[in-house]
Amino acid sequence: MKFGIYVHIPFCKKKCDYCDFLSAPATKEQYLQYYRALMLEIESYKGQVTDRQADSIFFGGGTPSILEAEWIEELLEKLKEIFLITPDAEVTLECNPGTLNLEKLIRYKKAGINRLSIGLQSAKENELKLLGRIHTWNEFLDNYILAREQGFSNINVDLMSGIPAQTRKSFEQTLQKIVKLQPEHLSVYSLILEEGTPFYKRYAMKEKIMSEEADRNLYADTERILKEYGYDRYEISNYAKKGYECRHNTKYWIRTDYLGLGLGAASLWKSMRFHNEKNLEQYIKFSYDFEKLHQNIEKLTKEDAMSETMFLGLRRMEGVSKQKFYESFHIKLEDIYKKTLQKMKECGCLEENEDYVWLTKRGIDVSNLVMCEFIL
Repeated sequence: MKFGIYVHIPFCKKKCDYCDFLSAPATKEQYLQYYRALMLEIESYKGQVTDRQADSIFFGGGTPSILEAEWIEELLEKLKEIFLITPDAEVTLECNPGTLNLEKLIRYKKAGINRLSIGLQSAKENELKLLGRIHTWNEFLDNYILAREQGFSNINVDLMSGIPAQTRKSFEQTLQKIVKLQPEHLSVYSLILEEGTPFYKRYAMKEKIMSEEADRNLYADTERILKEYGYDRYEISNYAKKGYECRHNTKYWIRTDYLGLGLGAASLWKSMRFHNEKNLEQYIKFSYDFEKLHQNIEKLTKEDAMSETMFLGLRRMEGVSKQKFYESFHIKLEDIYKKTLQKMKECGCLEENEDYVWLTKRGIDVSNLVMCEFIL
């Protein structure tokens, strides 16, 4: 069975006001120290994974494109040296407008990066400013065109709905601008107020930024407009042209093993979940030492794995395969979740046939509540 590799780059020019990811601005010296520590962590896996191939690599962040292009090249080269990587591996690099240039794109392409994920969020200048983004629409457009000119034929664009002051019309205008560029993939997420962020302090004690009805309307608009332009919704927040579904992220939803490298990176490996040290200084100090690096190691029980299979798998539009559930656990999905399935079907949140169980449109609208029902 194939596995995925995630590499976390926790640095950004400026932390956005809504962001609670493990990322922050840093000095160039910290960039260098971190790069060296990452190389040591990768090296520490030498001889550890010799029986399986990785068919996806994902540089996430933060803003991986903030690093020197040479370092990204060398990290990728080291990954190929230590792990067995398939020739057709999907290699994604997250980047933000304003951090790309011609030299970087040329070097990324030559190194083997074949998928870019660009964090736009909105095509409206007032919304970008409100979010605390460091770029403009025109900077995004320049970077996007430059990437196309350098031969990148698999590009994702991240967008956000539910931004304060965003209207149904302004969101539709953003969508229309993007689909005219024809990226292969779009990720469209609703804004969530995360505790501890400037946005939480600013808006949590006020009325809801957007009503549930308005939020549902935006999701309906997104699916309708993107479908008109040839994008299939294959996961709650993700849309792709045929054949361009994100191979790496799909691993998370179907529970295929992946190794997380870098500060705080999470892993699912041989029925265990764990994450790396989250303190930057400690990570740099112990990146080569599994015993000190890996934390919160949890051996998943059969019940844990079944629960995850359901609440992660139901994020996908095709839903959860009953046959694959049986092959994994040697018990029928219906035997474990008979009452839950009946309850969710009666309230119109779930449908099933002989092969699959999946969320209805109503189920998608209240997906978090539905998925909680499947925790054993």
